[in-house]
Amino acid sequence: MTTNQSLQDRRGAAVAQGVASAHPFYAERANNAELWDVEGNRYIDFAVGIAVCNTGHCHPKIMAAAKAQCDLFTHTAFQVSAYETYIALAERLNEVAPVNDARSVFFSTGAEAVENAVKIARAATGRQGVIAFTGAFHGRTEMARALTGKIVPYKAGAGVPMPAIFHADFPVPHHGITVEDALASILKIFKVDIEAKDVAAIIIEPVLGEGGFYQAPSEFLRALRSLCDEHGIVLICDEIQSGFGRTGRMFAIEHSGVEPDIITVAKAIAGGFPISGVVGKTSIMNALGPGGLGGTYGGNPVACAAAHAAINVIQEEKLCERSAEIGARMVERLKAIKARDDVTPIGDIRGLGAMVAFETVAERGGNTPKPEAALAVVAKARELGLIILPCGYWGNTVRLLAPLTIPMEHLEEGLDILEQSLEQARVEIAA
Repeated sequence: MTTNQSLQDRRGAAVAQGVASAHPFYAERANNAELWDVEGNRYIDFAVGIAVCNTGHCHPKIMAAAKAQCDLFTHTAFQVSAYETYIALAERLNEVAPVNDARSVFFSTGAEAVENAVKIARAATGRQGVIAFTGAFHGRTEMARALTGKIVPYKAGAGVPMPAIFHADFPVPHHGITVEDALASILKIFKVDIEAKDVAAIIIEPVLGEGGFYQAPSEFLRALRSLCDEHGIVLICDEIQSGFGRTGRMFAIEHSGVEPDIITVAKAIAGGFPISGVVGKTSIMNALGPGGLGGTYGGNPVACAAAHAAINVIQEEKLCERSAEIGARMVERLKAIKARDDVTPIGDIRGLGAMVAFETVAERGGNTPKPEAALAVVAKARELGLIILPCGYWGNTVRLLAPLTIPMEHLEEGLDILEQSLEQARVEIAA
């Protein structure tokens, strides 16, 4: 009989240790907000592959679209024998993205999208410098890890990242970093490290993903837009985790009213099938000539078909509106739990749509991060049948990413388990 432990043993003998898993069980099947491991244990999934399955696991319309494409062909390479689904998906993305006069190109992973967005920005400006932010996560490839604003675990042991990448402070007011501080840190980079005229792009997540679900204030995003306009810098918005309905809008940047020059997308665009993309202003996107962009698997036809279906589901089932409803309920429950004096102390609670998180702190009413408590809550939740994930620049954030299609009874079941986890973890931490 296959067990979680037997697979763990096989993994240890076959898989490079650099790829880690948040939970020590092995999935066998999943449906919407439920997942079962190889031993038959059932979980409510508040992670959905790190915000990939916004439309739930195995949405029937997405699965049907992918299967139909499989019966036709699975691969030709768009650079060899092109196909309509790629073009039609570009048309859809150009339409839904908050960018005027847009063009799109597709790849396979989020890191590829980020790398190519920077490549396009450098080609369009003739400059090399890029500014990212503390706490940012943009991937694990060489350029992407350089942009990522955290050493452990993404950069540790891999040597000094490539040059011409600089990090400004991401504004987190309740941890002492104001909007004014963050803007001043960019100006300091201009004064100390690189002239503004040599900066090709500023790349930002409107809501930090791995960095802790901190939301960039709208006033900060507007200031970035003005700064980029003043100096001819390309503003890249990384929506890989926050896009496709997760925050209550198709893209998180829409909450601010700011129009970026480029948006990177991946994760939820295709409901679990691997595809990513870069969408941006035509004048910037066309900076590279034929052959300058692409990839063997980029815009795979099966993934394109799935992406069409996923966008249809988001629109037809009004998942942006549903995201706001789910997020409001999560925040309501978290506030009620926080008021209890017999649970793991909770600090800041935040959410934009169904991109919700809370911080574990050393004591009630305090703000001192306690990362070990976040890990304890995640572990306890797993024992009780709920999949959640830790994250955060300070390591003390627990993020909640329920599918936007989750039945309300499963949402409440998951929140009940979360409350029990916070209660039981407090006892174990104190012991």
